[in-house]
Amino acid sequence: MGQQEIPLRVTAIRFVRAIKLFMTSDVAGSARFLLVSLIVLFGSISALNVVNSFVGRHFMTAIAERQTAEFVRQAILYTGAFAASTIASVIARFAEERLALLWREYLTRRAIGVYMADGTFYRLGVQGKVSYPDQRIAEDIKAFTTTTLSFLLMLLSSVLTVFTFSSVLWLISPLLFFTAVIYAAFGSFMTIVLGRPLIKLNYNQLDSEAAFRSGLIQVRENAESIMIEGSQQRHADRLLRQFDSLATNFRRIIGINRNVGFFATGYNWMIQIIPVVIIAPAFMRGDMEFGVITQSAAAFAMLVGAFSFIVAQFNSISNFATVVARISSFLEAVEETRRQSDHSVELIEAEGNLGYERLTLTSRTGTVLVKDLSLLIPPDTRVIVAGEDDAAGAALFRATAGLGTPGTGRIVSPPRQHVRFLGQRACAGPGTLRQILAPPKRSIETTDEQILALLRDLGLAHDLTLADLDSEQDWSRLLSPREQQLVVLASAIIAAPSHIVLEKADTIFGHELLLAILGLLAERRIACVNFAEPGAPRSAYDAVLEYGSDGSWTWTDQKQKA
Repeated sequence: MGQQEIPLRVTAIRFVRAIKLFMTSDVAGSARFLLVSLIVLFGSISALNVVNSFVGRHFMTAIAERQTAEFVRQAILYTGAFAASTIASVIARFAEERLALLWREYLTRRAIGVYMADGTFYRLGVQGKVSYPDQRIAEDIKAFTTTTLSFLLMLLSSVLTVFTFSSVLWLISPLLFFTAVIYAAFGSFMTIVLGRPLIKLNYNQLDSEAAFRSGLIQVRENAESIMIEGSQQRHADRLLRQFDSLATNFRRIIGINRNVGFFATGYNWMIQIIPVVIIAPAFMRGDMEFGVITQSAAAFAMLVGAFSFIVAQFNSISNFATVVARISSFLEAVEETRRQSDHSVELIEAEGNLGYERLTLTSRTGTVLVKDLSLLIPPDTRVIVAGEDDAAGAALFRATAGLGTPGTGRIVSPPRQHVRFLGQRACAGPGTLRQILAPPKRSIETTDEQILALLRDLGLAHDLTLADLDSEQDWSRLLSPREQQLVVLASAIIAAPSHIVLEKADTIFGHELLLAILGLLAERRIACVNFAEPGAPRSAYDAVLEYGSDGSWTWTDQKQKA
């Protein structure tokens, strides 16, 4: 995905807002302390640089005039000034890294909070409005915090340097001062002209790198399927295409960096010679002492370096602009997703009830899948939902689970903590079985023995012990897809919801195990709705909701029928 154009004003507003939120957050006290410490330390470093320039001047003059006693005295002062500068610089670096980490922790927690809330992560993936949000949270926020703080401190250092060394250079030569200002302005202008395309190229490079890495991860996670299917070459070709795109974009970056490098290298070399060319004639005439030449060279380099912030840091600035644009587009997409509703089906929470009110669902092309469905599923009831058109069942399951499905009407559902959904694909993920099966906020207390007993009832605990409940593992790799489904089902049962909604449970678990599962749910008075395959057996259920290919539906109460 190419770069999304984010207006400069919007990006600037988001940038300022990010800083403001951090400075008014619950960690603002620590942040302010570290920031004030950094300002004091950078001020001290700037003052020490001025001291060093005068000490160096007298040091070099003592050498030129062969003044041994003055040479020793200035050497001691020189050593002391450098030692103080070293201590201040190291402490400043430590404080900068701590502040950057504090900021990253705050922004990452906030980003994960809004990303994972209200299904935003799912809708972002479906809508495709932002590419690789995982990278933007993991990598871009890290780059944003460290680079922003680095730039702010470099800008502070540059401002302090301008204030301190402007007077030094002016006292040496007003001509040299004006030369530094004009030279830095020319260098900044040329660097921007030559390097401006880097912003978009760096943006695309980050996406290309993420795409290539994502492709490699997919191969690793689906290695067995790829081997069974014999599709190694197809995946290899796809990876190579992704890498070719990455390499082509990076060649363009290298070319622009070459052009900027030619200019920047020559620009930096000239900084060393310009002050000597201007000051040396005065020394030759006897108007200045020798140490002034070295002091003017150092002061000129410091002042031009401060004025030439863009020249010295342009590559970093272009990367930083890319990161700000990517985070801005990510936040823009999150906010837009949370504002918008991708379907018009109204979701209503009602304790203990699951049902539909005048619900009509359509496909993406407008075909009616379910028409005017109105019913209330009784509590403590086992219901099978089946029919001729599998698309209708899939749409109804998605709508019931709160996923984006076009349509109109209402879905009445218990609060989310009282209803559990189990789709065709389950992901046990990494962690301990205790974390997966019995999270801290479960509705009832369950002993370890009861957990293992439930797993045995589901056919899972034949080789599990109490110690395995606290074993940190990637269960999505250790367990088969069917076993992962059973683990997630066990977690749902332990939570003791009022309803469990299954998708194609007959296909996943098989008829015999599904009968046992329905019996377990009946014992625990948990209502169950299974969106089954067409033609699935219906005798084990209390009721049947059958839909037709034209969107019609019928409800059959098998308990009354019996």
